[in-house]
Amino acid sequence: MMNKIAVQPRIAVIGLGYVGLPLAVAFAKKYKVLGFDIDASRISALKSGTDHTLEVSKAELNQVLTPSCSSALGLYCTNELENISSCTIYIVTVPTPVDKNNHPDLSPLLKASASVGRVLKKGDIVVYESTVYPGVTEEECVPVLAKTSGLTYNVDFFAGYSPERINPGDKSRTVIDILKITSGSTAGTAETVDKLYGSIILAGTYRASSIKVAEAAKIIENAQRDINIAFVNELAMIFNRLGINTTEVLNAAATKWNFLNFRPGLVGGHCIGVDPYYLAQKAQEVGYHPEIILAGRRVNDGMGAYVADQLIKQMVQKDIHIIGAKVLVLGFTFKENCPDVRNTKVIDVINRLKEYHIQVTVHDPWANVALAMHEYGIICENGESKTRKYDGIVLAVAHLEFKTIDLKSLCKKNSVIYDVKSLLPDESVDSSL
Repeated sequence: MMNKIAVQPRIAVIGLGYVGLPLAVAFAKKYKVLGFDIDASRISALKSGTDHTLEVSKAELNQVLTPSCSSALGLYCTNELENISSCTIYIVTVPTPVDKNNHPDLSPLLKASASVGRVLKKGDIVVYESTVYPGVTEEECVPVLAKTSGLTYNVDFFAGYSPERINPGDKSRTVIDILKITSGSTAGTAETVDKLYGSIILAGTYRASSIKVAEAAKIIENAQRDINIAFVNELAMIFNRLGINTTEVLNAAATKWNFLNFRPGLVGGHCIGVDPYYLAQKAQEVGYHPEIILAGRRVNDGMGAYVADQLIKQMVQKDIHIIGAKVLVLGFTFKENCPDVRNTKVIDVINRLKEYHIQVTVHDPWANVALAMHEYGIICENGESKTRKYDGIVLAVAHLEFKTIDLKSLCKKNSVIYDVKSLLPDESVDSSL
């Protein structure tokens, strides 16, 4: 049975974070969009035109915001579920994290599905964008929708999957500039979902043959990157023992046309550092133990401790007294030029240094200070650290601002500068990853 939807759909975007808000703003330029988030403070900030993720500017946000949910066009933000009850398409963009044992945590997704189920009507479509392993949409989420709503799947309501491809902090490749995979639970739904996204995505769309194919395509995108980064991280550890500069090796190898020019570093964030565990979990459920995927995770999860140990080793070689030494860590976000501290692996460097009883100071001009304190108990200084002298400096994140910092002015006579990201000239640092 093919679904019927309104010619001019009313769209609800569930979850207004790094993924949901840019998508809601893009849709709001052509459609009526209701942005829903359970965080009342987030809704209040957005209504005032403030996006703490910095993915959407104040000017762009104010351009689409409307004061009423009954407006014919634009974005209305709310944390009241009844306000989205008149929508015909629901797009779920909530996080899919892992727990402390690196097992997939679907609770945000299932709670969002239950909320949508309470307002779901005949003919509605629910599209999921959250990264999941193959089968989650139809085997985990759809049953929740059906049970909560009392409606029948693919008769009364329909589902789609269009995985997010947001790159936090990237202003050159926004949501509308990245080709979008789409899929649907029926042929008609797949066509509707594809046309809907195609109406705003300038880069175009790719219609997958099924929801499971779309889910699988997304999960391997990030697993592939994780494995490739793990490979160069392992190379960096090998070349360090051989006394060879890893960056020079990679630059030389990159002269071959088909060389994949990945760089070593800390692998955190809400995608690359998390999604491989989702794929591994599903593989193990069907009786296959994934060797390469989990090996890549082990290498990348160990890089924070490796960086700290290398710094300590060089400090010892310079006869610096370790206990009580002062080390400055530059950068705390999971990647450069964005405020996102989710699953940052810089915390692993810090925790390892503290095991040596080192006094660690963190400086990050981008980090969400309140979130860093709430999630990690870390004080992110944004200027105070520049007035002190340190025994060691770790440049952990390649924020553009760090290119202009005079690190020598922050060093004691025989300090160690360790450049994780190879951002600085070789002659200005003692070592790099």
